[in-house]
Amino acid sequence: MTIKDLQPSIVWNSFYSLTQCPRPSKHEEIVRAFLLDWASAHNVEAFADETGNVIMRIPATPGYEDRKGVILQGHMDMVPQKNADVDHDFEKDPIQTWVDGDWLRAKGTTLGADNGLGVAMAMAVAESSDIPHGPIEVLVTYDEETGMTGAQALKAGVLEGEILINLDSESEGELYVGCAGGLDATASCSYMCKDEPEGYECWSLAVKGCRGGHSGMDIILCRANANKMAARLLLPLLETGVKLLDMEGGTLRNAIPRECFCTVYVPSGEVGKVKSIVAGIAAQLKAEYSATDPDMAVVFEPYKLQGAEVCDPEDCKYVEEESALRFVRAILACPDGVERMSDSLPGMVETSNNMAMVKIYRGEFFVKSLLRSSVDSAKDALAHKLESVFALAGISTEFTGGYSGWAPNPDSSILKLMQDVYFRMFGAEPKVMAIHAGLECGILSGAYPHWDMVSMGPTLLSPHSPDERAYIPSVQKVWDFLKAVLAGVPQK
Repeated sequence: MTIKDLQPSIVWNSFYSLTQCPRPSKHEEIVRAFLLDWASAHNVEAFADETGNVIMRIPATPGYEDRKGVILQGHMDMVPQKNADVDHDFEKDPIQTWVDGDWLRAKGTTLGADNGLGVAMAMAVAESSDIPHGPIEVLVTYDEETGMTGAQALKAGVLEGEILINLDSESEGELYVGCAGGLDATASCSYMCKDEPEGYECWSLAVKGCRGGHSGMDIILCRANANKMAARLLLPLLETGVKLLDMEGGTLRNAIPRECFCTVYVPSGEVGKVKSIVAGIAAQLKAEYSATDPDMAVVFEPYKLQGAEVCDPEDCKYVEEESALRFVRAILACPDGVERMSDSLPGMVETSNNMAMVKIYRGEFFVKSLLRSSVDSAKDALAHKLESVFALAGISTEFTGGYSGWAPNPDSSILKLMQDVYFRMFGAEPKVMAIHAGLECGILSGAYPHWDMVSMGPTLLSPHSPDERAYIPSVQKVWDFLKAVLAGVPQK
């Protein structure tokens, strides 16, 4: 069985088309052109706004012209994550999918169901001729995953609807009515390098096999952060005379880092001792994270040149000893993971940080983090805490891209409708929740404060990692639910 055999075919066919469009964040040209061409081929009015969002307009079906207008919203970009041994260019290559029982997966890369399935459902509504509904607009934003740029750039007055259904949630049976705000942090400085020392051997130290995942949705799972694991290994080594050449881990702010790679100089007469230290700490880490990251591995081996016969002299220099210790200690002290749980919504994370990317290379140090909180003051407090940690190490911090969360509306009429429809169809109450992630609803409400909003979607696991997978039966259920909700939208 392949993706083309799945039901509902009208949704899966559109999703398959999206998997064939390279669409990593900030490289949405191909998928944007595809969406506009697809709309033209299906006689759907569509245009790209001045910033690059795609908007489609579908007239009401006969007899539903007096219903409130609905906006179906998703984002066109995807997170480009792959396993280290997978040869894949996200700017050129299509996603290779496979069916694993009730799950759809990709072959060693992210699947892009976040948010390709939501966009595919909106396309299916636009394409269908047998779904009763009032006037509908489809809003497909760009660059959601790395800055929510398209949502922030949307102008007031472009869209006419009154109700927004965001299709970017990841658990069927859950309706989201609030989300966390976010803030990007970059701690950086320069440092002095020293020439290759005599009497030392060059070794590679790597942490691999961590599960990673979405830095909002999966942060509550307390998975290993590969950057933190590498720092725990490095500190005792540096304190015993090992010298650090470089360190690099993580690739995206909104993905929990799965791998971290370091290069060190080891005194020739101390190799056995250092190997023993590494083995001991590696065993501790594997024991601590045996449940959350059973495949985590620490690899310590002699350095091997990659693709060159001679090492670049600049790559043979190491970090001045005092600076190396400051950096590794700052990485260890940097807040990471869940900072506080919500008091008002039991089981939900209120505030967290993902220490997402670390790089120490050729005289430049940086750590990039993504802070999240549903409480703006708590987010600010965490920012001050992070800034203070790095300031104590002589490192400056810059904050950018901040946005507020989406506050729940207890009087939402679309929420009440969706609760009633869900109970009528499935005999159970949907869970009404807020999400510890940055849904675009909060930003969009700035330009359209009158919108009544709810977010929903099919069940996805491990988005933002190569383990991302979509639960196939949930797609049919969400599709049927969406159609029933659209048919039940009240009059203006």
